[in-house]
Amino acid sequence: MKRPYEVVLIIDSALDEDTIKSTLDKAIDLVKNQGGLVGRVEKWGRKRFAYELKNRWEGYYAIVELDADPEVVAELDRVLSITDEVLRHKIIRTPEQSSKQKVAAKPVSESVA
Repeated sequence: MKRPYEVVLIIDSALDEDTIKSTLDKAIDLVKNQGGLVGRVEKWGRKRFAYELKNRWEGYYAIVELDADPEVVAELDRVLSITDEVLRHKIIRTPEQSSKQKVAAKPVSESVA
């Protein structure tokens, strides 16, 4: 059963643009090749850290939304953990209702009494 996830990646910003793009593409391809669906991919670019992380002060941030089976996400987690270009990653299972609520959400008007 496919579930919605959000993956935050911090890639070493000392790498050239092609290597950063290739690292992100490998993660996306891994999900697609195992039957997952990749949604929105946000590339935030280079950001400065609040503290030093693996002898770096900057990282390239990217957020990927996907729907996949838990086994696929476990494999993605394993691969990202051993990928040298990825400084840090976090995989979050998003509530299944949130995607439905985004579509059905209506603005709530505030009333002043």
